[in-house]
Amino acid sequence: MSDDNTCVVDAVYSFDPTYGYTLKQLLAIKPPHEPKDFDAFWQTRYQQAIRVDPRPQLRLIHDNKDGRKIFEIRYTSTHEFPIRGWLTVPVSGTVKRGFIVGHGYGGRDGPDMHLPFTDAALLFPCFRGLALSKRAPISTEPYWHVLHDINDKHRYILGGCVEDVWLATSALLSLYPETQGRLGYLGISFGGGIGALALAWESRIRKGHLNIPTFGHQPLRLRLASNGSAHSVQHYYRHHKKATLSVLRYFDAALAAKRITIPMHCACALFDPCVTPPGQFAIYNAIAGDKKLLILDAGHSNYPNQAQQEHELSNQLTVFFASLSDDTPD
Repeated sequence: MSDDNTCVVDAVYSFDPTYGYTLKQLLAIKPPHEPKDFDAFWQTRYQQAIRVDPRPQLRLIHDNKDGRKIFEIRYTSTHEFPIRGWLTVPVSGTVKRGFIVGHGYGGRDGPDMHLPFTDAALLFPCFRGLALSKRAPISTEPYWHVLHDINDKHRYILGGCVEDVWLATSALLSLYPETQGRLGYLGISFGGGIGALALAWESRIRKGHLNIPTFGHQPLRLRLASNGSAHSVQHYYRHHKKATLSVLRYFDAALAAKRITIPMHCACALFDPCVTPPGQFAIYNAIAGDKKLLILDAGHSNYPNQAQQEHELSNQLTVFFASLSDDTPD
């Protein structure tokens, strides 16, 4: 997975991207208080979403690239929102499992070809308003996209992006019913936070991976300096405090993570100028079930040990998701 919101680790920041937290302190962060109707709010949305027919359509654009066929895909999400992206499948052999792959706030301009899942159907949706799924009046700029309808919890853009994951799941199962019980999710940064919100309720996905996920612990996200989308939200919050927090409480990935019951793999960074490490670890810590953690030196950054850690992450994901190819996946 790639993320386009990249900062530089040796740059000069007006704040400390570790925020002064030690690893011990990061692993002790608890999620914030939650709205009493948090479950009802999301369960209602999920039940409505899975009744939508995604009507996926494919167009072949490459019949063999690195051993994979590449299609453009279009499917219908909630409120008839057209979602576009890419789907790749192996040129030869059978499809044994499937993955939905979420992107960072920079969007994506193509499928990730480096993922180590050669026997899988890989769906790369562009979340509503971004990249191939852009549509006026939603801004494609993260600074403005993250504020779209932030004054209304029922219309806030993040909720629609979560629904795009659920409809991606429906679309993939429609195209490849043999992947039922063998689906995984991978999301980085924006896609990591959206993934946590989606996986809390999505029973059709069996394993998930969140890489430097955002939207964790909204009260901290509103308070800690950031160069990412949180900076935009903080600026808006200063002028609309009560109304903003009343909505964001429903879009807290750490609160959602408390509800995730499937096995999870997380990669969280100790240094990150765009997505605060305390928010990342709040999500990981909140997962009550089976979980694994890879600690990264930095996120949204270039850093000396990056290639080695990315290689280790790829190896861990190969092992973690291997059971989805088994005859009797767990």
